[in-house]
Amino acid sequence: MTLWRERLADLSWFMRCLNEPIARQANKEDECTGRFWEGRFKSQALLDDAALISCMAYVDLNPVRAAIAQTPEDSEFTSFAARVEIQKKSVSKPEPQSQWLLPFAESKKTGKPQATQNAHVCLPISQEEYFELVDWTGRCIRDGKRGAIPAHIRPILQRLKIKQDNWIDGIQHYGNHFYKVVGIMRHLLEETERQGRKWFKGQSAARLLYQ
Repeated sequence: MTLWRERLADLSWFMRCLNEPIARQANKEDECTGRFWEGRFKSQALLDDAALISCMAYVDLNPVRAAIAQTPEDSEFTSFAARVEIQKKSVSKPEPQSQWLLPFAESKKTGKPQATQNAHVCLPISQEEYFELVDWTGRCIRDGKRGAIPAHIRPILQRLKIKQDNWIDGIQHYGNHFYKVVGIMRHLLEETERQGRKWFKGQSAARLLYQ
């Protein structure tokens, strides 16, 4: 029973069980053998809000970086597109927050909390602010021009302790910067000590990207 509980709480084990039958079926259809996923899956512990928003933006902008979609809201199978769709529907008919998407801390329009004090929230910013940040980041990535950071974007990055000048680079190369854990330098050092390790890959990236 203890073993099964550990496995049910292990994301790596879940992905292994999910990926294996898909890989077998795909290799059977292609009449080939070998490692189908090429080691692309890896799990990372997100230690703070800076790490969380970096990961969220990286994932939501995957289709834009791959030139599959022109804008984040046109990207299929992303939480960004799902949130935009929910917001569009709620304009004419208010709907409860989607059960699989955590709410943001507050609404920019009303300034009121979107969740109760004891409820989990996604980030300490409004959903509209997240939309603005990801939209601006996606335009920079798509056009290949960083440009100046708009005034309304700077406060978002400041509150989340992200170094503004390195934000775009951090999102474009997020997958290569870190390995097991992601976060500001202080949290990386605390996690290193907690796990009894000497270091984690990503310390130089943490100094570069986060305050």
